[in-house]
Amino acid sequence: MRGPDGLTESIFTVLKLDDFVPKDHPLRPIRTWLNDALKRMDDVFARMYEADAKGGRPSIAPEKLVRAFLLQVLYSIRSERMLVEQISYNMLFRWFVGAGIGKWTGS
Repeated sequence: MRGPDGLTESIFTVLKLDDFVPKDHPLRPIRTWLNDALKRMDDVFARMYEADAKGGRPSIAPEKLVRAFLLQVLYSIRSERMLVEQISYNMLFRWFVGAGIGKWTGS
């Protein structure tokens, strides 16, 4: 008997991105260290972006950009276009950047 060829998105909705990253992956301590450093920079980022509060589309969070560019360096990704492509479908990268499981638009 043949099973149905249906879309099974529901298997992904019960899992968090963190569940896909091995507990002993080398990026885990790097992400913890980086998040601590980014928390200390929160006031600096707030001052940098307060002029943008007048209107317009919200920017990509600088914390996400820093995490993404660190991945680009660590994994020798040649261009920002390739980096965005990797973040779009690589669950490890999505987890590291903080993109979530849904479609990544950078925000």
